[in-house]
Amino acid sequence: MTGDRKNYTREFKVEAVKMVTEKGYSLAQVSRDLGITSGMMSRWHQQFGEDSTNAFPGKGNLREPEAEIRRLEHEVERLRMERDILKKTIGIFSKGPK
Repeated sequence: MTGDRKNYTREFKVEAVKMVTEKGYSLAQVSRDLGITSGMMSRWHQQFGEDSTNAFPGKGNLREPEAEIRRLEHEVERLRMERDILKKTIGIFSKGPK
């Protein structure tokens, strides 16, 4: 069953949801007309309703808040490493000559 999964573009999903929200079609009617399951259409509608600008980010892309969190986590890790290096350096130089 590999390769049977369909991928839909962000534009397709947005247009499908707009058929429900703006044109007044029912979820069942839109899903039937487009040949997708009603569960999938329901999920798209929910995702779009939660955050329309960041809905359907695409493969491998994160929504804006998650991307910012990931970036900050990497920065914190880098700063911790730099701090540890500085601590070791201070320890070496504070011992003085033998």
